[in-house]
Amino acid sequence: MTIEPLDRNRRIWDRMAPGYDRQMRSFEPLLIGRDHRPWACAQAHGDVLEVAIGTGLNLPHYPPGTRLTGVDLSPAMLAVAGKRAAGLGLNVDLAEAPAEQLPYDGASFDTVICTLSLCSVADDRGAVAEMHRVLRPGGRLVLLDHVAATNRLLLTLQRLWEKATLRFAGDYQTRHPLPMVQDAGFVVEESERFKLGTVERLRAIKPTR
Repeated sequence: MTIEPLDRNRRIWDRMAPGYDRQMRSFEPLLIGRDHRPWACAQAHGDVLEVAIGTGLNLPHYPPGTRLTGVDLSPAMLAVAGKRAAGLGLNVDLAEAPAEQLPYDGASFDTVICTLSLCSVADDRGAVAEMHRVLRPGGRLVLLDHVAATNRLLLTLQRLWEKATLRFAGDYQTRHPLPMVQDAGFVVEESERFKLGTVERLRAIKPTR
């Protein structure tokens, strides 16, 4: 019997949820860097949607008073995020939903944020289109992820590593969100690469017309 990609990813992330924070504490500073989550959350304004909120590792970095909604495919990850929000005294509206099928009307949010998650979404192009749909005109998209390296040697190594990460975590190493963001109709305001070109963060705007 074939398992649908969403069901497979949900099972993977439910299984990873108990140890996810511990793994990220070990690997994120080295592979991604410490400053990017604070940068991403500092871009938030108005009604904010975090797509694939996971265990809520971004929650401590949002500005005070942020009106935050978070969605994730995995109920186990959301349970951890809910506990983290309660511990921080934050009121966050959490919902179980895939990034490709956001359960909100069009033009519902001022900011959409997705960090270190688009790499594991089954349909990344569909997810970016959904982010565009739910943003209000003039709204802001903020992405942070590991991406395909520009260096050929590094890209070759990423492709080899991807064979393992796709099998065990549904995680792509060689995606590149920037062209998809542009194709979806966003205007890119800022795009920067880090870690020898393997990490990218970007900020884009949904045009008002």
